[in-house]
Amino acid sequence: MERRWNGWGRTDIAPTLPEAASTMLAERLGPGVPLGEVSLEEAISLVPPSRLSESELWSTSPELRLRHARGQSLPDWLALKSGKMGHYPDAVALPDNDDQLRALLDLAREDNLVVIPYGGGTSVAGHINVPDSDRPVITLSLARMNRLLALDPISQLATFGAGVSGPDLEAALNAQNFTLGHFPQSFELSTLGGWVASRSSGQQSLTYGRIEQLFAGAVLHTLNERWVLPTVPASAAGPDWREAVLGSEGRLGVLSQVTVRIRPLPEKERFYTSVLKDYDQAVEAVRSLIQAGLPAGMLRLSHPEETRTQLALALSGSKKQWLDRYLALRGAEQPAMLVWEGGEQHRAIRRHLNRYGAVMHSQTLGQHWQRKRFAAPYLREALWQKGYCVDTLETATDWANIESLRLAIEHTLRHALASEDQPVLVFTHISHVYRQGASLYTTYLFPCGQDFDHSLLRWRRLKHATSAVIVEHGGTISHQHGVGRDHAPYLNTEKGPVAQAALRQLLTHFDPKAQLNPGALLEEDECGV
Repeated sequence: MERRWNGWGRTDIAPTLPEAASTMLAERLGPGVPLGEVSLEEAISLVPPSRLSESELWSTSPELRLRHARGQSLPDWLALKSGKMGHYPDAVALPDNDDQLRALLDLAREDNLVVIPYGGGTSVAGHINVPDSDRPVITLSLARMNRLLALDPISQLATFGAGVSGPDLEAALNAQNFTLGHFPQSFELSTLGGWVASRSSGQQSLTYGRIEQLFAGAVLHTLNERWVLPTVPASAAGPDWREAVLGSEGRLGVLSQVTVRIRPLPEKERFYTSVLKDYDQAVEAVRSLIQAGLPAGMLRLSHPEETRTQLALALSGSKKQWLDRYLALRGAEQPAMLVWEGGEQHRAIRRHLNRYGAVMHSQTLGQHWQRKRFAAPYLREALWQKGYCVDTLETATDWANIESLRLAIEHTLRHALASEDQPVLVFTHISHVYRQGASLYTTYLFPCGQDFDHSLLRWRRLKHATSAVIVEHGGTISHQHGVGRDHAPYLNTEKGPVAQAALRQLLTHFDPKAQLNPGALLEEDECGV
């Protein structure tokens, strides 16, 4: 698989927008402003000389350094497309095993080098971006530490190298009739170590659990030593140090091995798409379903604005017209679309949804969603080619606050570019549900600016205004993307001074000179850089 160097995914997948979608975007947002992009050769020519000499522990190849300098956020895309990267790692290390990883970290400690752990490079919150540092920076890729190391079918535990990607992990387990069941949208490229480090959540977490439920133990290399977190099913022996490693974003050390709780591969999964006539009723249907204990494997509810937009982006004109006519006949002019997985309880779930005004249940559309569920990030490239920027925000809150928070987020995004008289297209879905609350996943689109700098300025206005609204209105700054550098400024509001001071002390204990991914999780002035 050849990976796109300045965008998402494989180079052989290049989706196009249906003509109806292009028309809709032009009507809603105005004409797109394609900005073009530099070639790989041009981008490589802009990589500055490394401050490090070539070594058996790392490579200073300009192309390798370019490919490991950024993640997949919109600012990262603008940097990659324009060639204005800002900062590059001085070297990229690709250890094959724990011994090589240990040797690298020992040298980094002695020579005061900065080390940034790198999994699949799918971060959308600035986790892996190179800081402005007077010290040489090494990006540490775990790509070669990607094998199944042990499988215990009696205890249902499996140990992998932390750099294993989602597809390779599932293939290894499926071959022995097991599954982890962790399917984030980034599944195609993201890694097990990255899931743990950023507290990831998969699409079917109702069945399988978030990564914190799946994470059983690990080998973590701190700057000073190898730390083994044992696998026990439960313990009352003081604080659980797995919780400190979860979401630590490389600040405590580098994960080399991760042990996860697996389960037998299900014989069959049934995915459905249901349409409800009224969004408020749909939210109530989802809340009451989960609180009643009906065993849905996943529940993903789109607001009518997202339903209309996603159908326009995905369907040809004739198919969308047919579906619009059908839903209108059923009284669903403002349809809310629910994708769900029901297993053996699918009939009970359908009956429950019918009581809240469901007008359609389609296993065909549900299976289509299942086949295409990791394809959505590829649409970013199609939108870029038409001159539009797209980004996402996500949060979680209690059920009593879910609608007021959604409205505040969408209102802020729609009006954040009012000074330019520029509309913003905004739509939201509930992506994960819990008995006490749910997550909100909001997508927003706007035309590229006059140039790359103007486009980045627009993003900053949108991102920062809405991030402040999220934490001020009782939402978490991140339900599944993590903190990175982009969300670090808002952690103080969410966590409070007591927790932030404790976190700062913990990071200082493990990393007194702030050599491990400085600036992620805590801002640089808080971590002694």
